[in-house]
Amino acid sequence: MSTTAETMTLLQWVGAVVFGVALLHTFCAKLLERLVHRYPAHAGLLHLLGEVEVVFGFWAFVLVAAIALLAGSQEAIAYAESRKYTEPLFVFVVMVVAASRPVLALVRGVLGGISRCVPLPQALVLVWMGLAVVPLMGSLVTEPAAMTLAALMLAPLIFTPAMPERLKYAALGVLFVNISIGGTLTSFAAPPVLMVAATWQWDSAYMATHFGWKAMVAVVLNASVVTWAMRRNLVPSGSNGQAAQPEAGADGVPWVVSLVHIGVLAGVVVLAHHPVLFMGLFLFFLGYTQAYPAHQSPLILKEGLLVGFFLAGLVVLGGMQQWWLQPLVESLTPNALFWGAVALTAVTDNAALTYLGSLIEGISPAAQYMLMAGAVTGGGLTIIANAPNPAGVALLRQGFQDQSVGVLGLLLGALLPTAVAAACFLML
Repeated sequence: MSTTAETMTLLQWVGAVVFGVALLHTFCAKLLERLVHRYPAHAGLLHLLGEVEVVFGFWAFVLVAAIALLAGSQEAIAYAESRKYTEPLFVFVVMVVAASRPVLALVRGVLGGISRCVPLPQALVLVWMGLAVVPLMGSLVTEPAAMTLAALMLAPLIFTPAMPERLKYAALGVLFVNISIGGTLTSFAAPPVLMVAATWQWDSAYMATHFGWKAMVAVVLNASVVTWAMRRNLVPSGSNGQAAQPEAGADGVPWVVSLVHIGVLAGVVVLAHHPVLFMGLFLFFLGYTQAYPAHQSPLILKEGLLVGFFLAGLVVLGGMQQWWLQPLVESLTPNALFWGAVALTAVTDNAALTYLGSLIEGISPAAQYMLMAGAVTGGGLTIIANAPNPAGVALLRQGFQDQSVGVLGLLLGALLPTAVAAACFLML
């Protein structure tokens, strides 16, 4: 069935409305979780709709159904199949592999050894490294892997009942902002950079000299400030400054097993643009973990699948937003483009935003810089602003009240580190 111009215009407006409703749904997710206790008869439905990771996947189905009603089932199927789902698949796979026991044991062992050499309370050093060093590692192992490692490392140190809720949100905001900007030291690790690197001919040397060192300054400042703010809650009295270590720090995983897991993680990163290959490698990984269960912990398949579902929904919904996003981006001056990118990133994935920028012919180098800087700066403001954020929410939400991350709490927690990142990219 062919689509007329009138029908296409109607579909564009429907897509924008459904996208707006999905955004509102994310703000109501925590409220829906609280209603579970008030309406126990509908607890299952309320809990499902209160899962932030479910929101965009759910409304993506609504959009596809609307396209089928307005333009026919063939058009709906064609649109759904025209989307590229490589990023959701990659984030799912890299989350599961990076969170496996041998990888975590190796990372924790290395960071734990370093922390013992620093003449400061160990909990303080571990938290600082989780908020600064690990996000910068995202430039090598990719941002989703860095988010997974940092979240699992910080969960037993920060996201506990003893930590005040406001400090949890402050730490979460810093983590999300630092992950977003920490991947800019190279041209292959951050999704928004990947979208433009080839088109704008940005290599890793360019990224390091124009973005990376500025990001490092912001990451260190953000991590240092929030770690200092949490210092009294991190070091229990009478403990001599020794933190309780996360499980599996030195659990006797054979080096061969660790080497296989690290090799699989490296292979997935190298094959990030080839889903058939990295999914095949992942299937081998699943078989390997079943063959040697003594050195494995349960894989985070559920959390990874939920995050993949979230990102796939964002891909489907985001594909219908180009008609209003691109003219808006094209109309802004470089300075306005920076702040516009920060704001737009909060309501749409920053990789989608930079991709639209790569489609603009004749965009100046100054505008390119401002668009990228704004996109990564705003990557911590909301759950949907940066692809790894849903992974962090999935792994850390158990540490918050009602086991749910509030959208407003995250926004407030991310404001200060976002301002620091903006100052570094604009003034340095």
